[in-house]
Amino acid sequence: MILICYDGSADAQAAIVRSALLMPGSHANVLVIWETILQTMTRNGSIGMGFGMVGLEDDTSADAAIEKGAQDTATDGARRATAAGLVAEPRIANRDGDTAETILAVAVELDADVIVLGTRGLGSMKSLMLGSVSHAVLHHADRAVLVVPSPGLAEQRHRGIERTQSTAGVT
Repeated sequence: MILICYDGSADAQAAIVRSALLMPGSHANVLVIWETILQTMTRNGSIGMGFGMVGLEDDTSADAAIEKGAQDTATDGARRATAAGLVAEPRIANRDGDTAETILAVAVELDADVIVLGTRGLGSMKSLMLGSVSHAVLHHADRAVLVVPSPGLAEQRHRGIERTQSTAGVT
């Protein structure tokens, strides 16, 4: 079973397509991770500023809307995966800890054979400063991980390889 991490981006869509090309007909769960307003505010360090804007006792309607958006995104991802040739179903998970930890916990829960993620290809400095989900999953997973570059990044890297080969005289 494949666990495909999905957020609707071109990176995540590329991960779906690559999964289907490499593992056609496989069963897949298309995972979208979501978080409550309180979790977002806490993570962003804006909890103190947010008390006046968001009623902490009754965030249920806002959180329900966020959860529904996550479900809609997961359903879209599962539809795309099915159209690409996988047997897919949507799945959402509330972020527990950081995103990579949540992905790894879901992979264990589902006993996934492989975790598939898209990547934007942040440079090493940006990756260190911003934190890289794919980097964290790669280094902490107890199962196979497939990291798929976005189409733009793949094209950019391909041109770089061609340029390097042409200057080195490789054909």
